[in-house]
Amino acid sequence: MKKHGILNRELAGHFAKLGHTDQIVIADCGLPIPDGVPCIDLSYKLGEPGFITILNVVLDDLVVESAIVAEEVKQVNEKVSNELTSLLPEITYVTHEQFKLQTKNAKLIIRTGEISPYANVILQCGVIF
Repeated sequence: MKKHGILNRELAGHFAKLGHTDQIVIADCGLPIPDGVPCIDLSYKLGEPGFITILNVVLDDLVVESAIVAEEVKQVNEKVSNELTSLLPEITYVTHEQFKLQTKNAKLIIRTGEISPYANVILQCGVIF
């Protein structure tokens, strides 16, 4: 049994298969999940687990070189916007509609219980060397 890192066996299995430039999504509980993209739903009640909590755990486990975020978060959800800016190395902003289209290319979507608006991010994997 693992002592550190992601304990969820589904997440750990998906993470082990990721390579450079692969993308994953961490989503609030309202983001539409595109057909054909695997989704691991961690939500267990409104607000739990929170988006930032899961983002921090994922960032501890994966090398992330860049991120894509809906530009609307800057105006509507300042708390999440500030957290994203402090945690992520490089952020590209797109409209929420473009963001939703981009999720179709993800290898995985992690659904949280987050209920604040635009609390979503696409993370692009980097390399460890």
